[in-house]
Formats: sequence, C-alpha cells, structure tokens
Amino acid sequence: MALTLTADVFKDDVAMSTANVMAIANKRANELGINVLNSLITMTQYLRDGTILWRVNYGPKDYLNRRGGDLMIDVDAVNGKIERVLWGQ
Repeated sequence: MALTLTADVFKDDVAMSTANVMAIANKRANELGINVLNSLITMTQYLRDGTILWRVNYGPKDYLNRRGGDLMIDVDAVNGKIERVLWGQ
C-alpha cells in the first residue's frame, strides 16, 4: 500500500495529523495482535478537556451478525501520546 504523497498533502495539517495518529495507533494495534490490514478501520475526532483526541477503531471487515471485539485506541493529536486503549465486549 505504498503511496507517494504530494506537496499538497504535506501542507495539509489535518492530513498530516491523521497520518501520524494512524501510524501510532497501527503500531499499538499490531503489538496487541490485531491484523490491521484485515480490519475495518474508522477514525473519530473528539475534544476532551480542551485536548483534541482521535479514536481509531479496529473491527472485523466481516462485521455482519457479530458483536463486540473491536479495539479502540485514543491518541492525542498534538503530542502523539496514546491516551487510552479499549477492547469492545
């Protein structure tokens, strides 16, 4: 999945922030045994106590008739620190 990024991408603060957050979350997900390439991944941005966080959710691609088991990793968008790791039931 290698991709050449254009100069426009490097100038886009949101694109760079989400790419950084995704790389951090993917590393932790791999450490926890998640097959990232076979996961349905979503990202949600939210604000907690004035801090911008991104929640990266890893779930099964074949999610029909399945419940729970997702991995959720919250990452601080500014410093790249993982704030919380949650497993779904």
